[in-house]
This record gives sequence, C-alpha cells and structure tokens, in this order.
Amino acid sequence: MLDESTLLEQLLPEVAKMKGVEQPPQFHPEGDVWIHTLLLLEMLPPGCSRTLAWGALLHDVGKPPTFRVAPDRIRFDGHVEIGTRMAEAICRRLRFSNHDTEQIAALVANHMRFADVRKMKESTFKRFVRLPEFDEHLELHRLDCLGSHGMLDLYEYAKEKIAAMPKDEVFPRHC
Repeated sequence: MLDESTLLEQLLPEVAKMKGVEQPPQFHPEGDVWIHTLLLLEMLPPGCSRTLAWGALLHDVGKPPTFRVAPDRIRFDGHVEIGTRMAEAICRRLRFSNHDTEQIAALVANHMRFADVRKMKESTFKRFVRLPEFDEHLELHRLDCLGSHGMLDLYEYAKEKIAAMPKDEVFPRHC
C-alpha cells in the first residue's frame, strides 16, 4: 500500500531504491531485490514480531548502494555491513526502541552467516545460536531461502544441529 500510494519513496526511500536492482539469477531466480523482499513479506507468519517483519523488509537494504556487475556475475560486496548501518539509521529515524533497533540490525547483520553454518567450528556455531531471539534469525533465513532459490538445506542443518545439542552446552549456566 505504501508503494501504491507513493508514500514509500517519502517514508522509506532506501527500500524504494530496491526496485529494479537485478540479482544474479543463479541465486535469485525470482527477480530483483524488490520482488525478493515482497515475497519475504508475503510469507511472514501471521502475528509475527515486528522485529522479524522489519528484518525481512530491510535484510537486503544494502544491495542497491553496493550493486555492481563483475565479470562473473552481479555482486553486492559489503551489502551486509552497509545494510546494517542503513537499517540502524532507518530504525532511529522512525524512533524505534533500542531493543527493536538492535534486533533488526542483528537480523540484517547476520542473515548471510547461514551460508557458512556447515563449516562453523562447534564453538562458533554455539555463539551464533546464542544470539538474542535466534528463532527470528532462523525464520528470516527460511524466508530468505523460500523467497529465492527455495533450498532449505542449511536451514534444516541448523535446526537439526540445534535439536541434537544438549541445552546446557548451548546455554551453559554460570555459577
């Protein structure tokens, strides 16, 4: 509705800039960054948290300013770091709470880490799943996959690994 009413460009110009930004078809057969983002938003579970919804909206906000066509394919070098800063600025501009701003920024900052989940050392994996509200990171990754290539192998791997780990190993109690 924001887009159709032309308010999107006024309220969230960073998001409006996603329109028409091509992505490498081998990873994103669905199309440009805008289409990908809309697909994620459409798949959000009813009643999801506002931080997950905003994380889905902003997870690729850093792609438009980092877009480049390399000899091998389209690239978005540094889109996570730039996107994290942009997400924080958007949240501050909209006067989100510190908690929500931190969680949304964390979702943007960590959304690509799942690509390395199989290669993570045990200690790195445990630190990763200890991120506050990790269930939102997992869900954003699932939506990101479903809104692009459709492969959930890394999502399933992470879920299975978490389920197999004793809780006291993941979240040790400190005396």
